[in-house]
Amino acid sequence: MTKPVVTVIGSINMDLVTIANRVPSQGETILGEQFHLIPGGKGANQAVAAARLGARVHMIGAVGTDTFGKELLHSLEQEGVCIDNVKPVTHVETGIASITISDGDNRIIVVPGANHALCPEDIEHCEEIIAQSDVCLLQLEIPLSVVEKAACLAKKHDVRVILNPAPAQPLPQQLVEQVDILTPNEHERDVIFGGMDVSQFAHKLVVTEGARGVTMMKNGQPTLIPGFSVPVVDTTGAGDTFNGALAVALSKGMRLEEACLFGNAAAALSVTRLGAQTGMPTEDEVRQFLKTKKGCLE
Repeated sequence: MTKPVVTVIGSINMDLVTIANRVPSQGETILGEQFHLIPGGKGANQAVAAARLGARVHMIGAVGTDTFGKELLHSLEQEGVCIDNVKPVTHVETGIASITISDGDNRIIVVPGANHALCPEDIEHCEEIIAQSDVCLLQLEIPLSVVEKAACLAKKHDVRVILNPAPAQPLPQQLVEQVDILTPNEHERDVIFGGMDVSQFAHKLVVTEGARGVTMMKNGQPTLIPGFSVPVVDTTGAGDTFNGALAVALSKGMRLEEACLFGNAAAALSVTRLGAQTGMPTEDEVRQFLKTKKGCLE
């Protein structure tokens, strides 16, 4: 069977992960327990998730020519992600995310670096790749002008567009209209639609609600697709795993409800392991997990 093709346009970061038994108060210094350098960035995370779940993945983004950039490109390549269209830039460092993990929760500061060197012209050069994709998957850790250009080209070629609108910011109505599926959490939904009529876009919304699951519209009514109860080690990357899984499932012809369940299962497995990309499951792992749960996919 031909693998579905997912093109991910987004950020590529190195995650600087510190684990402590609690978060320090303002002005306080505490001793941490562990420190890790882990490949990350919402774009790269979603690309790895999609690749592990059985898609052929093209990554479009930018990294610096520094050590982190080289390591991140190697990591993506090892995961089977095509990096031919990741732009190396010399005038700025590779993006990083400083992540503190305590009690299974996380706090994150992102420094975009090279991610903000990506420009609409770069996306124009990749039009053929986008046109040949089943899904174009986007996020907001890159310039909004790049996201708008990507959505426009995808719609030109009738390619389904999924936008994970994080970090949250108000979006131009034209962009929302071009997107097929929006996957905000509840806070992001409120930021995006602060000045808009949500009802006209409700059919596009898949609202993530953490361990509770996701809410989508079914037969004109908000419907919860429940999550799964699992022991939590690290929630970093759970949303990215869901989005990558959603893109793959829809590319394979699953109905949206089935795809959300598949995404919930992948996200649940991801939080049982440390690291955004390192914790992401394979397709076989997700299907085995679903077989043990009520309402599994056939």
